[in-house]
Amino acid sequence: MWEWVTKWAFHIHLIMAISWIGGSVFMFVLGVTLRDKQAQKEVYPHVGPIFGWFEVVALVMLLATGFIMGINYHLFDILLHPNGSKISDALQMKVVLVGVLTVATVIHFIIAYKTNGRVRTPLQQFLSRGSSMLIFFLNLFVMHYAIVLRNIL
Repeated sequence: MWEWVTKWAFHIHLIMAISWIGGSVFMFVLGVTLRDKQAQKEVYPHVGPIFGWFEVVALVMLLATGFIMGINYHLFDILLHPNGSKISDALQMKVVLVGVLTVATVIHFIIAYKTNGRVRTPLQQFLSRGSSMLIFFLNLFVMHYAIVLRNIL
């Protein structure tokens, strides 16, 4: 059973990463191009919850399959005992970025869930938009380090 799981972990991780990043890019483009406030009020309450729950599932799957690959490739030894190698540095950076990305996602999800269809306070608006922007850019850096790691492995 474990062999099957480790065999498919990379493929599931890749599909979830494509979904996560593609969805993030779509929502970013939607947010930038949809300037009409009325259109935003009509679109976001419908699209946001569907996208949000999908992204939560994708994030959980990414973390789970990343953990499985960490075990399979013995990456936790490298992570816990960094040696200055390319793989050690890339792995550390990716783990830090994924940690920040996860926190930003939790913040964004909680605010979006609690305020869906309601007027946000200025602080909620700032945290929601700021975390959304942070998630978008962190995705690009996480993807970079994922490519670096894949090239090394």
